[in-house]
Amino acid sequence: MAKRQARPKRVVHTGRVDRVERLTPHMIRVVLGGEGLAAFETQGFTDSYVKLLFPPPAPGDPEPYDIEAIRAERPRSEWPVTRTYTVRYWDPRTRELTIDFVHHGDSGLAGVWAANARPGDGLRFLGPGGAYAPAPEADVHLLAGDESALPAIAVALENLPEGARAHAFIEVENAAEEQKLATGENVHVRWLHREGATVGSILVPALRDWESPSGHVQAFVHGEAGFVRELRRLLRVERGMDKERLSVSGYWRLGRDDEAWRASKAEWNKSVEAEEAAALQA
Repeated sequence: MAKRQARPKRVVHTGRVDRVERLTPHMIRVVLGGEGLAAFETQGFTDSYVKLLFPPPAPGDPEPYDIEAIRAERPRSEWPVTRTYTVRYWDPRTRELTIDFVHHGDSGLAGVWAANARPGDGLRFLGPGGAYAPAPEADVHLLAGDESALPAIAVALENLPEGARAHAFIEVENAAEEQKLATGENVHVRWLHREGATVGSILVPALRDWESPSGHVQAFVHGEAGFVRELRRLLRVERGMDKERLSVSGYWRLGRDDEAWRASKAEWNKSVEAEEAAALQA
């Protein structure tokens, strides 16, 4: 019997905070640099993401940081907690990595860290991963999501093929949360303001009212799991889009913390796919 090859160890990168910027009342930008990013590279995906490791580095921590050894040798209570975030910018020339964090006060983990980050602070992370980029052959690009998807939508808009047609629907709390995004002559960005309403309650009707143009539409729909489920059904079942043209995922879920959502996400995905298959066969 052939021996099973050992999976290569995952590289843990360590970024150093170079600068912090408050983009909007609830969006904080952190730029990381330093020698700890020497092995970091992205693969050309516009939804490239990293898995941040908390707590951040502390004096006496071993370097290089061996995540597999920690998980194998230490009790689960001593494992670092992970949070997944989009790579907003990666500059291979200056080796600077930019991540945008949604911050909602003193609750949460990563947003609180970003609000308190100062130049010189360290942050470990795994990655990057990724799967989506605007397809050059697509006739129209549809991008939709809430604040959690805004960084990936912004990167996609910046990397559209020249002259591409695109429609972006972005739901945020209010006008103060809007950001200046890259747009071309054929790019239409629509900001949707919740003003205290439930997340997705403005985005879903806006997509239902959108008249899909003819041709090959490629869609990127991410954010809170509840509205993502509704929009996937809209695009796949009601509008008949091919699964291969969709990048659809729940980044988070109302009423669940990050750990609870990640633990249940695989089962949630199965139920969504089963519901979709049944609807398509009806």
